[in-house]
Amino acid sequence: MSDPNSSMPVPVQLTEQLSSLTAQQKAFLAGYLWAESNGAASAVVGLPAAAAVGGAPQRSITVISASATGNAAGIAKKLTEKLKSEALDVTLTSAGSYKARQLAKEDIVVISTSTQGDGEPPEEGVPLHSYLFGKKAPKLDGVSFAVIGLGDSSYPLFCQAGIDFDTKLGELGAERLMDRVDCDVDYEAASDAWIDAAVAKLKDVAGGSGAAVAGAVSAVDTYTHEESAYNKDNPYTATLLTSHPLVTDNAGRIIQHVEIDLDESGLQYQVGDALGIVTNNPSELVDEVLGLCGLSGDENIEGRAGTANIRQALAQQCDLNQLTPKFLADYAATAGSDDLSALVEDKDKLQDFQAWTPLVGLLDAYPQKLEAQRLYDGLKPLAPRLYSIASSQEEVGEEVHLCVGLVDIEANGRVYHGSASGLLSNRLEEGDEVQVFVEPNPRFRLPESGDTPVIMIGPGTGIAPFRAFMQQRNADGAQGRNWLFFGNRNYRDDFLYHAEWIEYRDSGLLHDVSLAWSRDGEDKVYVQDKIRENAEAFWQAIEEGAHIYVCGDASRMAKDVERAILDVIAEQGGKDEDDAVEYLNELREADRYQRDVY
Repeated sequence: MSDPNSSMPVPVQLTEQLSSLTAQQKAFLAGYLWAESNGAASAVVGLPAAAAVGGAPQRSITVISASATGNAAGIAKKLTEKLKSEALDVTLTSAGSYKARQLAKEDIVVISTSTQGDGEPPEEGVPLHSYLFGKKAPKLDGVSFAVIGLGDSSYPLFCQAGIDFDTKLGELGAERLMDRVDCDVDYEAASDAWIDAAVAKLKDVAGGSGAAVAGAVSAVDTYTHEESAYNKDNPYTATLLTSHPLVTDNAGRIIQHVEIDLDESGLQYQVGDALGIVTNNPSELVDEVLGLCGLSGDENIEGRAGTANIRQALAQQCDLNQLTPKFLADYAATAGSDDLSALVEDKDKLQDFQAWTPLVGLLDAYPQKLEAQRLYDGLKPLAPRLYSIASSQEEVGEEVHLCVGLVDIEANGRVYHGSASGLLSNRLEEGDEVQVFVEPNPRFRLPESGDTPVIMIGPGTGIAPFRAFMQQRNADGAQGRNWLFFGNRNYRDDFLYHAEWIEYRDSGLLHDVSLAWSRDGEDKVYVQDKIRENAEAFWQAIEEGAHIYVCGDASRMAKDVERAILDVIAEQGGKDEDDAVEYLNELREADRYQRDVY
């Protein structure tokens, strides 16, 4: 008898193997064999499967990270790596390197963003945010998107930047591929779950093969981040060299100059970077919390790092100064206080209470006993604190200098201190150990050319990076003009690094100084007032190519300074409000307007 399969063009065994392939793999193979039969297989191997056979092209994905401390960037990088492993066409970029006008030309956009200040995007995300909310915002029909936001639930506008991006992209006509996820300080579990969901969704809509095909994907990773053996998960144990006051006893507050020895760690930093301080809570504060909760301290809890007793957890893992709305609502539900319940329901009063009341203040004002696990679960993780570095390694070598303002918190008739500022200013002695790491800040860098003029605006402790800038410019022999705007309360009491600025002025390195003292006269004068006072010279410096730098408080100072700069651009440049905003954003995108705000 004849074989019934003898007329088939390929053996049955091969047909069975082909049936196990995915649709995309079958399409790729079809294109490859067609090209092979025509002598052009080599031209097909490097193409995405669908494109090789003239079918629906594989969709391109752009992952944009808008990050302040590296967390949002880390999520974006992790997502991109997983998408690459699925043979998807993915490009990773930081928002600071991304040209906002490209957005309408994208296919699929994924944004990973943090939030800072009063619900604002991180500095590198400002141009994209401004573009989307400006008068030239594009129609985004045909663009698909997904957003993940990072924030801190102890602040009222939790994850607001992520909410803004997600809402506005939808309003402009883009297709939302999946619901936005908002992650708190303890973000890892939530972000990992979102990444897995995003990969599954993007495989479905973007034509992923489920298995990487060599040469099938061309992806450019434009995100860069300086790596070090030491980071927030593996800090370096350094030594405190000195901590001494920068203000007089009449200043009404404490600001310290802190020097830390990096010894032979190999830690390198650039001017503009920040130093992370791994902090803890003083034992007397922990004892007070335990007493108010009716705990001995020996009770065990299940924490983020495993089982520990509550005393250890409160000392090393919990933020005892910042309360979250969720914890306050939970606490009020069992406190038996009508006043506290009413406060929690009043958004404005709750926000004010959060801002000025540490945990001990709540426990003392509205007492109740708490179980150890409930207490632990309600508190924020104690995160490292970041300080703008106030030195250049060109001058100080294996040291790092900080300018630290001691945070005062009043409660129960007593004054408590910020965790990290109290550690550096009060609790550590010279020679004591402190755990540190460098947090790179590539969006706050001196211009490449030493001939470029710079304008430095840094009231209060915001002067820190500009001390580093001057040390670096001095070491480099830079010839560009340097203009400092500095402000504080009193000339005599808190002119930080006064002698050094005088020396730079006398040597000719510091060309212009504009000083603002808020309590030296009848009228309060701030740095933004000095910008307006010097409007013509300020505009001329911009026109001559000056780079503008701002460092300090994000909630008020940075906004007031930006408003003053916009006024100068509008008045001196003859522009309306929208054009002034666009002009400033162009300076941002050209790295000529950089901010380190917190």
